[in-house]
Amino acid sequence: MLEPVVKSRAGLTLAVLFLFNLLNFYDRQILASVNEPIRREWGLSDTQLGALGTAFTLLYAFVGVPLGRLADRYSRRALLSAGLFVWSGLTAVSGAAVGFRSMFLARLGVGVGEAACAPAATSLIGDLYPASRRAWALSIFMLGLPIGQTLSYAVSGTVAQAWGWRWAFFVAGIPGCLLALAALPLLSEPARGASETLRVGDRRRAGSPYLLVLGIPTMWWIILSGALHNFNMYALSAFLPSFLIRSHGLGLREAGFFSAVVKGLGGGVGLFLGGRLADRVHRSSASGRMRMATVSLSLAAPFQLAALGQPAGSPWAFLVWMTIAALLMYVYYATVYASIQDIVEPALRGTAMAVYFFAMYVMGASFGPLGTGALSDWLARQAAGSGEITDQVRAIGLHRAMYILPALQVLLGLVLYAGSRTVAGDRRKLEAWMETAAR
Repeated sequence: MLEPVVKSRAGLTLAVLFLFNLLNFYDRQILASVNEPIRREWGLSDTQLGALGTAFTLLYAFVGVPLGRLADRYSRRALLSAGLFVWSGLTAVSGAAVGFRSMFLARLGVGVGEAACAPAATSLIGDLYPASRRAWALSIFMLGLPIGQTLSYAVSGTVAQAWGWRWAFFVAGIPGCLLALAALPLLSEPARGASETLRVGDRRRAGSPYLLVLGIPTMWWIILSGALHNFNMYALSAFLPSFLIRSHGLGLREAGFFSAVVKGLGGGVGLFLGGRLADRVHRSSASGRMRMATVSLSLAAPFQLAALGQPAGSPWAFLVWMTIAALLMYVYYATVYASIQDIVEPALRGTAMAVYFFAMYVMGASFGPLGTGALSDWLARQAAGSGEITDQVRAIGLHRAMYILPALQVLLGLVLYAGSRTVAGDRRKLEAWMETAAR
């Protein structure tokens, strides 16, 4: 049953959606937190470690498209609860994996469940909050990303060091299953378009929903930006603990805590401040959010270079520079996600997010861990020459491979700048159509 937008219900729904997203990123980050003991136990290469991340992202992307259409047509809160129950249960199953293949299959299943989260949740937020507060609301939802990753790095590493890596997965499954059962009465299901000044309800332009979304020029720039951004974010998430262990000599638990600071402090501050500032600049300019993203994401590149340029055994200096880089990188979510809501009619927002996620996960996130892992292995072989590939050589290979991040960061800034040039025109077209449809 559809409900009117009530401020208290909107706040409660946003809080529950934040918890969904926190568990979403907690569960997907566990594997990166325990990469090293898994690699040693099963004798895996960095390419295989990257492939485990790719298994998740590829299925996540493909399943997300039909789930996005479901989010535009059926109950979003039911879709969210079912997805959470599935991915939490399969996260626990991952702890029982006996080798590369069984872990690969378990991660595929986790991807199916998590694919329901973002399209349905962002569509709900778009209907609960008006454009003037939408970036702030989305930034609160997306705070689940750095906080979930932070908790996963810290808790998973600690649990793995105390009881073994399998228990990191077992422990994670319980909270999600409980929240999935409790969430249905807590989540609000507003009418589509309820937060818009011009009420168009479930009406949309005639034609294929996918072609309509792809017919918006800014969406192409946003999709390309998502591919570049997700390549970097997933490569960093997958190999940050391994990099700290190999290049800076940290233990498993310490690497987890350092990674937690980078993602939690840097990412959390970037998202929260980014959401506030993005709404402010949007009030004065329709392209303000995209311009803010351009500046922030471009500035991240020199800080990434400074972090990677620290000599071996300098984890604290690396931590400072990479935390600043993460702060700037996380501004992306508050600015770009809100821009998608600004240029797409309410009845197509779930579809738009699903198309966006499909492209950025297939072209970006799936290649981030796999490509960086393969590059790391190749560079390690080059460094070893005809000698043995030792842990020291693996450290050299991974360190050199990580320099792909600032290179792509510069390209990302150029793409966001191009998007900032078209977003105002696309917003005007949407407003003109909504004025006609609302009559």
